[in-house]
Amino acid sequence: MLKSKRILLAVLSMGLLIAGCKDKEDVKPTATLTARAGADQNVKVGDVVNLDGSGSTDSENKTFEYSWTFSKKPAGSNVTLTKPTDSKPAFTPDLPGEYEVEVKISNENGQSADKVLVTATMIEPIVLETNIKDKKVLEDRVANPDIPDYIVNANVQINAELTLKPGVVIAFARDTRLELNDNGGILLAKGDSLKPIRLIGKEPTKGFWGGIVFRSSNGANELEYVEVAHAGSKTLINTIKAGMAVIGSSRAKISIKHCLFQKNDGYGLYIEERVVLSGFEKNTFSENTEAGILLNANNVASLDYNSVFSKANGRNIIEIYASTLSKNLNTEIIWAGFKDKTPYRIMEGLGSDANWKLMPGVILEMGRGARLSIDDGYFYAKGTEASKIIIRPAENERAYWRGMICFSQNSKNLMEHVDFYGGGSIALVSGKKTNIAVYGGGARMEIRNSRIAGSGGYGIYVNYQAVVNEDIETANVYADNVEAKVLKE
Repeated sequence: MLKSKRILLAVLSMGLLIAGCKDKEDVKPTATLTARAGADQNVKVGDVVNLDGSGSTDSENKTFEYSWTFSKKPAGSNVTLTKPTDSKPAFTPDLPGEYEVEVKISNENGQSADKVLVTATMIEPIVLETNIKDKKVLEDRVANPDIPDYIVNANVQINAELTLKPGVVIAFARDTRLELNDNGGILLAKGDSLKPIRLIGKEPTKGFWGGIVFRSSNGANELEYVEVAHAGSKTLINTIKAGMAVIGSSRAKISIKHCLFQKNDGYGLYIEERVVLSGFEKNTFSENTEAGILLNANNVASLDYNSVFSKANGRNIIEIYASTLSKNLNTEIIWAGFKDKTPYRIMEGLGSDANWKLMPGVILEMGRGARLSIDDGYFYAKGTEASKIIIRPAENERAYWRGMICFSQNSKNLMEHVDFYGGGSIALVSGKKTNIAVYGGGARMEIRNSRIAGSGGYGIYVNYQAVVNEDIETANVYADNVEAKVLKE
């Protein structure tokens, strides 16, 4: 009997213990978390939206954490929240439509959520329809770089200082153009890597708008992180179509850095004689119908190693029209190679009165019938065994271009480790077809360790009054020349 009572007492005690534990587990906090995401908002695309979750509460006044996320946004939007774990994050709508943002707050008492709806509508672009006669600043009005801030429906003349802020997008109507004049016109267009300035067509097709005509000689002119695209619908000067033409008659001056000239019908950039390139750095020329750039010989030395000229253009070359390297015997004009190994192409002919130096790895391509003429100063072309200087025809044909003639009497004239091919298309001098002619009283040239080939006549012609190294025949390799290796009169 006693044993039975003890068992009953133990069972009752266990039951009370279990019941006590169960009651303890069922106890819930009396505190309440309430998330508040703030009032719905109506904004414009590009406006900064400031969200406010500071109205959220904990009934016990305990601290809690915030977490904001987008639960809905327009298709194609790349928008993100700044400081999504703060009480007051922000974002900038990049497309029209609805942006639903949810805030969750949480702590040891639990969690709560709320949503806010932000509706963004498009900002209408401002129409630029009058010439700019007074100082003007154009601001970036829309965050999305595919949406224009401004529209140009007719040609605009710039006769005052115009500043384009980073991120500005100007879309041009068909056949319109922008002209920067020399009577007070200044263009300060300085974007950055995250917010480039874009000068584009209203429709993203080659040759939609005219392009930019640049005449201003003001030294402050600069383009940095600027894209010029879809131009070339009409000629900008003479027969030239281009994204931008810089005109030399007014001795225009401009600095061009980190710019993109792409998808233009014609050249990306045209530089006329007497233009001053005050800066040129890390520019890219892509998908232009002609070559990326067309310029005169005197501005070639301003081009930099890191610019890209060979990106799906009609001709992946640096095109040089008929011009002369000006005489300046106190300065050496250096033509260097490029990171993307783009060749120079001399279209008709090039004369040099300068101290002209070609660096190892340089490639000169010669247009049909073109001629090189070293008239004064010196010509110094010294490659290396591993990095030769190449002077060749634009097409791989023997006797394609006229050749090179040296009248210069300078003792620094040198060709070493040069691969020279394809001259002698017609007589170069004295009825002689030849790759290279050293001609005239006191003219001189030293040629060593080079390959002279593919001439329609002689490899080298030396006039009786000229001076060359005595071992010129044995110091070089000759191949595929129609006449003898060397003719010495």
